[in-house]
Amino acid sequence: MVAEPLLVLFCGGMGGSSVEELLAAALRESALDTLEEALATGAFGGAVVVADRRSAAAFEGRLPAGARIDVDEDRAFHFGERLRDVVRRYDIERPVSLGWGMPLLKGDELAAVAHSLSTSDRIVISNNYFSADLAGFTPGRAVLDLDLPNNDRVLAQRLVQEARFVSEPLPRTVANQFDIDTPGDLAIVAQAGGGGPRLTKWLEAHTVSSENLAKAAWSFTDNQAVVLVCGRAGADILQYLQTETASQTRLYSEERGLQAMGRDLSGEARTLAGFHLQAVGPSRFFEDLAEMTNAAFIDTRPIFGHLGLRPSRRDRFLSDLLQPEEIADPWVREFTSAARAAPIPVVLGGQTLVTSGLQLLSEAAWKEHDKLEAEWKARGRARQKN
Repeated sequence: MVAEPLLVLFCGGMGGSSVEELLAAALRESALDTLEEALATGAFGGAVVVADRRSAAAFEGRLPAGARIDVDEDRAFHFGERLRDVVRRYDIERPVSLGWGMPLLKGDELAAVAHSLSTSDRIVISNNYFSADLAGFTPGRAVLDLDLPNNDRVLAQRLVQEARFVSEPLPRTVANQFDIDTPGDLAIVAQAGGGGPRLTKWLEAHTVSSENLAKAAWSFTDNQAVVLVCGRAGADILQYLQTETASQTRLYSEERGLQAMGRDLSGEARTLAGFHLQAVGPSRFFEDLAEMTNAAFIDTRPIFGHLGLRPSRRDRFLSDLLQPEEIADPWVREFTSAARAAPIPVVLGGQTLVTSGLQLLSEAAWKEHDKLEAEWKARGRARQKN
């Protein structure tokens, strides 16, 4: 039995089209940064990298000491089955399950999870109880008797509800909430910084941009601006925007738990934005938004669910990047074209965009604002001297 906490890092399942391959390559760099951060703390007994064959090949010769690869078999990936298989195979008493897209998560926060597991029993520590990207728990053997779904986000809930674990959620930080799910999230990291050295180097060598991102974020520094946030944002984001930005906010918080509860696939999703789009169409929709706001950040997944759409991952990613030309789904193509042509800067994306992504973008905008203000004041003082 491996008594020390062991990191179980899931890497794979991304690829196919060029935009998906682009994201997969960046996520591998992020995963290597995370492994190095975690193992350098000495708080983990090692790491198991659960990877598809393409990722395993890309990691060859690049993993830090203490990390090993466990390659997916040639069958459909199932999260619950793979987690159970890895825990059984390596006899892990204190696993810390983590996705490969958390680039801001540093060693001290990961070590804190490991230390808590080392001194506790029958607990699950997660970054979000209702939608976990990170979940450390002990004893690991508990998952051997659970019927886990193909959904890592509900792991913490299942351990509490079915195995009677005690939930100890981490204090929420931007670092433990920001998760790269789309190329648009990569654009946020490129804009705001904060990623590890490998991901940063990769971003410097590749152009990953979402049109309007900087312009829309700049609105946060303008006390005359009104910013729309639409999608799966919570009260904590509203509080942040009210206290840390100069702009006014219009927040439409809809369909939180959309994917964790399966409402995106069941046809139960309902959104005000979806009803508006059905009534007036995409072009008029963005014209109406321009009458009320100066910039818009829109989580499109609840809208797709409301309309009964299931666009491919490729189409979703191209929409997030405001690149409609190659989108196959006609409605998503029309919607994305209208967003790009809107009278105001519109940013499309997933849940990360309207949660921790907003915080990162706001902080980056304020840094640029303060830098420009300092330069302006310096020029003013220089003119006075002359």
